Amino acid sequence: MSYKFLLFDLDHTLLDFDLAEDVALRLLLEEAGVADVEAYRDYYVPMNKAMWQDLTLGKISKADLIATRFAKLFAHFGQKVDGPYFAQRYQEFLSQQGQVFSGAKELLTELTARDYRLLAATNGVTYIQKGRLAQSGLSPYFEKIFISDEMGYHKPEKAFYDSIQATVADFQVERALMIGDSLMADILGGNNANIDTAWFNPESLANTSIARPTYTVQSYADLLRIL
Repeated sequence: MSYKFLLFDLDHTLLDFDLAEDVALRLLLEEAGVADVEAYRDYYVPMNKAMWQDLTLGKISKADLIATRFAKLFAHFGQKVDGPYFAQRYQEFLSQQGQVFSGAKELLTELTARDYRLLAATNGVTYIQKGRLAQSGLSPYFEKIFISDEMGYHKPEKAFYDSIQATVADFQVERALMIGDSLMADILGGNNANIDTAWFNPESLANTSIARPTYTVQSYADLLRIL
């Protein structure tokens, strides 16, 4: 297949979200005067991941996720806090984090040289994602940046991809490839939109979902080979 339009997920694909989250969370907990930062972190990370999965499945709204996750975290340790305030502070810390995976800039440089049209396609909060992209230095590589918070749709909804198609000049579904780490957001989203997909799977995880990737790649080198 001769691809032209490469749709890149950001977190866990190009941006090192785990590191960004860890730094931002530690800054927040330290500011809040938490004594056992590690205990709070160990509870927050899987709880937050589960809440984002529920968002992907349509079980909760993004507004509920953002407003309640820190109230739930502190409630687990017997404390009552202002959830929206803590969410705002966390977002401010997170928006300042621009850590990227090793080789990400080199990958995008190579793809740009090959004359691919690069598009960012991410679920997330607008000012956080824009802030992190600005800090990362990756923004100039992308022709357009699509963020679910701005669009009103999120992956894996077909409407997310329909909006991209309607916005990008000369976009051709049959020449597009969605690249991302999430089976239930990126790969299922591509399936829903009839767009080919590359599952970025560096840890060689088993696919136990209904999503069906066109390709599975374990590294950026693998991706370059299929292109």
